[in-house]
Amino acid sequence: MRIRGAARPDPDAPRLLEQAASGTSAGRRLRRLRAAVREGAENRPGVYLMYDAEGSVLYVGKSVRLRSRLLSYFRSRTSDKAAAILRDAKRIDWEPQPSEFAALLREMRLIRRHRPPHNVQHRREPGYSFVKVTADAAPRLVVTASVRADGAAYYGPLRGRDGVRRGVRELADALGLRDCPPDTPTRFRDQGVLFELPVHPGCVRHELERCLAPCARRCGEAEYIARVGVARAFLEGRSAEPLERLEARMRGAAERLMYEHAALLRDRAERLRKLRDQLRILRRESRALSVVYRVPGHGGEDRVYVLERGTVVLDVPAPAGDRGEKELRRFVDRQRRRRMPALHTFDPDRLAELRLTLTWFDRHPEERDRTVAIRATTAARRRKGDARGADLPAGPPSPRALPDAEASARTPGQWTSSAPSSVRTQPIAL
Repeated sequence: MRIRGAARPDPDAPRLLEQAASGTSAGRRLRRLRAAVREGAENRPGVYLMYDAEGSVLYVGKSVRLRSRLLSYFRSRTSDKAAAILRDAKRIDWEPQPSEFAALLREMRLIRRHRPPHNVQHRREPGYSFVKVTADAAPRLVVTASVRADGAAYYGPLRGRDGVRRGVRELADALGLRDCPPDTPTRFRDQGVLFELPVHPGCVRHELERCLAPCARRCGEAEYIARVGVARAFLEGRSAEPLERLEARMRGAAERLMYEHAALLRDRAERLRKLRDQLRILRRESRALSVVYRVPGHGGEDRVYVLERGTVVLDVPAPAGDRGEKELRRFVDRQRRRRMPALHTFDPDRLAELRLTLTWFDRHPEERDRTVAIRATTAARRRKGDARGADLPAGPPSPRALPDAEASARTPGQWTSSAPSSVRTQPIAL
């Protein structure tokens, strides 16, 4: 991974170990950092942070072999990205994790919290799109690459930005929703005015019968908001009305022998159908990630994760014994009785977890064998062994102890630091 704008590594450049052998202050600093890593780091999964002289986080990383990964920085060439990070680092902290999945989860959360300048992953949005229903007085449908805490509803993540844009355009046209800039004034027909002056639509979409023109008093507020409700129902899989409208118009045009117009409507309906199908697949995939996931850990440090639509709702050490299994089953039963969170209500952090778990199970499909669905049908649960969930992994301690277990999950392990010995180990809470 290269820093944007950085020069390509020079294969003939000297290695940092040569610089560490010098008597300069930089050499002494590198020797101190390397000695701390050699003394304290273990070869097990974990995350690490590198700090600058002001105590700001420069970089967050993870590895399944923490000690080897950290020592590899000192063997890098002076032209590598690793050397560029280490040259600015005054302290290295690391935290052991029970598994690679735990390390990935912790790394993502630390990157999103600290926004280190040398990290790109988890800071910029990947190639996904979202359909945004804005929170304006006359809401619009917008395709965006990111989620913001702005009161809007977001549907996604979806792949193929151009295809998503075409589908959203057809949805807006079918329902007459505006696509003008957000600062365009809203003037509903039933909105009180002091002077009755003529107002004209700002574009031709109203003349083409593709917009209700709430900018020019061509519709009432209730009528427009009802159309927005139909759009949201379509995006949530509760209604196919916009698609049915296009298909009805297509059949009508064909019956009137207007074949070219019917073909145009057929293509528009197909673009809208592709958007609907993408959203259907997303809902099915996210529902499949409502699971209990037991992950074997280093040295027997197994953990149990309860995922709801790909986001972690419980993360505890895996207890042994019948009592722990019963308590986990009770937690899962309570979770199953709760209403599944809608896909359009997630915040950026919840979205980041969904992306991480989707990618994890996509790259490691064998890990799905360690999961047990918490919202499967009775028949599916019987196929797994016991309709009441007797095959669930070992669970957390009793409900009274659950808050402490959750707190321990938020403080997984001790920080080991290359700072002076007085602050060598510190528990850090999320």
